[in-house]
Amino acid sequence: MSSGFRVESIEAVTVSTPNRLAGMYVLSPFVWLQGGTHHLLVRAVPRRDDEPRLKMAEIWYGKSIDGLDFEMAPAPVIFPGPDLADLDGCEDPTLVIDQGVARVWYTGWNQAGKTGRLLLARGPDAGNLEKAGIALDSRAPFTNPKEATVVAARTGGWRIFFEYADGGASLIGEAESDALDGPWGNIAQAALHTRPGSWDAWHLSPGPIVGAGSDRPVMFYNGATRDAKWRIGWAAFDADLARIVDRCGDPLIVPDSIAGEATDIAFAASAVEKDGKIALYYSLSDQALRRAMLSAD
Repeated sequence: MSSGFRVESIEAVTVSTPNRLAGMYVLSPFVWLQGGTHHLLVRAVPRRDDEPRLKMAEIWYGKSIDGLDFEMAPAPVIFPGPDLADLDGCEDPTLVIDQGVARVWYTGWNQAGKTGRLLLARGPDAGNLEKAGIALDSRAPFTNPKEATVVAARTGGWRIFFEYADGGASLIGEAESDALDGPWGNIAQAALHTRPGSWDAWHLSPGPIVGAGSDRPVMFYNGATRDAKWRIGWAAFDADLARIVDRCGDPLIVPDSIAGEATDIAFAASAVEKDGKIALYYSLSDQALRRAMLSAD
């Protein structure tokens, strides 16, 4: 490997707990820096292990100065239903602000059909969103699309990377559009594939891309073996996001402090670039938030 990244520190990310958020798991932290303030969209899930049908995810919004301690809004900004597409959960938010419009792609879940779809919400800011329908539907072979990563293409237009289900595995797909509102076309498997015999041999899911528009954009992606013990790695693309030119050997981040019945999962969701460093935000054990500070190695 020609180059990589070094983890300088890992810190816990906390959220205030207004109302029912106090009794929920939090995961999938999408953080961005705007006007000197860190903003957060997060997936929150009720602690109803006794009744999985009632574990309907919601999306909450918060703000922070230091990027570690977030003050949350008093209610979710995206809530399940009434449409069937997200009747049973709203998950995995990803935000892009363009020309004064905040767009959030999120996964809508329908339990009866066991179907996930990428949905879109829009508004003047992340605290004021309205649902705008299906962005990417579930169609074979790219079934149950989720976990969107959206970047501007160097040659114009936009690229969306997403996780999809195929034969019991999670893989990474991609699609293109001239506009953020879609439609998304040229759907295909992305250049980032599984590696037999490695820690990312069976499952893959896209994470944030840093350096978009440069000669060497890097995706911090999520990978796992068949047992779904997820770790975080990195892969460098060419300028057109069409070919992998470099990739980590070992995972960059492995779950820490796993105890009891906690799941052995670290899952990257977003990254903030500032002062030559990268703040990588991820979920730990599907119930806690972390920030890893990275530097180029």
